[in-house]
Amino acid sequence: MRLASREPGRARFHRPINCSRLRIIGSSALAAILLASCTVGPNYVRPPAPAPANYKENSNFALAQPSAAIAKGAWWEIYNDPQLNALEDQVDSSNLTLAAEQERFVQARAAVRITRSGLYPTASGGLSVSRDILSQNRPLASSTSSYNDLSIPVDASYEPDVWGRVRRSVEASRSEAQATSADLASVSLSLHAEVALDYFALRGLDAQKQLLDSTVISYQKALDLTQTRYKGGLASAVDVAQARTQLESTRAQAIDVEVQRAQFEHAVAVLVGKPPAEFNLPPSPLTTPPPNIPVGLPSELLQRRPDIAGAERRVQEANANIGVARAAYFPTFTIGATGGFESTSVGTLLQGPSGFWSLAGQAAELLFDGGSRRGASEQAKSAYNEAVDNYRQAILSAFQDVEDNLAALCVLQEEAQTQHDAVIAAQHSLSLSETRYRGGVTNYLEVTTAQTAALANEVTAVNLLSRRLSASVLLVKAIGGGWNVSKIPSM
Repeated sequence: MRLASREPGRARFHRPINCSRLRIIGSSALAAILLASCTVGPNYVRPPAPAPANYKENSNFALAQPSAAIAKGAWWEIYNDPQLNALEDQVDSSNLTLAAEQERFVQARAAVRITRSGLYPTASGGLSVSRDILSQNRPLASSTSSYNDLSIPVDASYEPDVWGRVRRSVEASRSEAQATSADLASVSLSLHAEVALDYFALRGLDAQKQLLDSTVISYQKALDLTQTRYKGGLASAVDVAQARTQLESTRAQAIDVEVQRAQFEHAVAVLVGKPPAEFNLPPSPLTTPPPNIPVGLPSELLQRRPDIAGAERRVQEANANIGVARAAYFPTFTIGATGGFESTSVGTLLQGPSGFWSLAGQAAELLFDGGSRRGASEQAKSAYNEAVDNYRQAILSAFQDVEDNLAALCVLQEEAQTQHDAVIAAQHSLSLSETRYRGGVTNYLEVTTAQTAALANEVTAVNLLSRRLSASVLLVKAIGGGWNVSKIPSM
């Protein structure tokens, strides 16, 4: 530094340009940039996950692509039920569990921004104003005993990501956010499926209630007939008692159905974000069998299940954390700079001579940590292996879900056909028993037995239809409900 000029009352100083210093600074910056291209830790490779060539239970199901409704995610539209469609549409906007999961995704996405900020320098600035009065009796006192101090400092620091610790952290945060996005899709799929399951269970109870109510009417007529025959001396009091018992027992069954229906109605209300007191579903008996659901190839399942995608993203997150743990073995570099303006007067605060600056660099290496870094590295590797195991288990569970519901639909369809024949046979048997009773050939016990068998078979048929629809919903859920990995945001 040299004195360039002097004016009355103040000295003006200028820093000459030092080319050698600039070259050193430039070389250091270039070296930092080149070193920043190093990223320790293994690069991610998706773990192998072999898929079978075909499903074991798909002999009665098509391997074609899902229908348009499933492909676009509104899979419930394949049931052609306007009431169900209206309920499903309310889930996305009103379900509180889904809203909470959405906030978890927003938090995970914000965490990516926080982690990514480590790639950039940090800077802070301020303003300092002070008025100082010095003791006139201090050692080496001068004539000046008071002065102003105005300062505008700016501090900046930067830690070059030489070994890729920050980049691996960003990769881990991004993978976690993507996994959270898949979790959100999985929760949404589960909630939509739960609405459909509860809805079809409720409609199945409506059909059962309708059957029981019509049976009560028939049993009332049978009781009236028996009482008439009793008054005419053609039937005994036992016959009347049996007819009345059958009637009241069926009435009790019809009332009990209302308890179950109310519980399902309340469950649907909560799923669509409404208090049960403000929600009502009018009775509508179940009549339509489930539609055909193409399941596609097993290899496609890995791309269509959000839970599998989430598990795979967490494998990448664990892989990136291995790099973060390894980066701790290497030294850290920090570059700091301070500058600004300082003066005793506002008028000269922002002038050149009031400026000041400094530039510094630092390198640090941890020499001994008692095995902490080694433990962190082993922990990261074990966490990666755990994530791989969870990923492969998710795949196995997904194949099991598909196979279970393919088998259920196939077996239930065959059982429903057999049950239909049983219903027809039971109704024919009841008709014959009633005819025999009217002709005085048999007592009312035979009619009661036939009535019980006919009603039991009809209730079973109704329950089978409800189970088939539930299995179809679970199959749609098992194949991903139209979701695919392309819907995961890139972050």
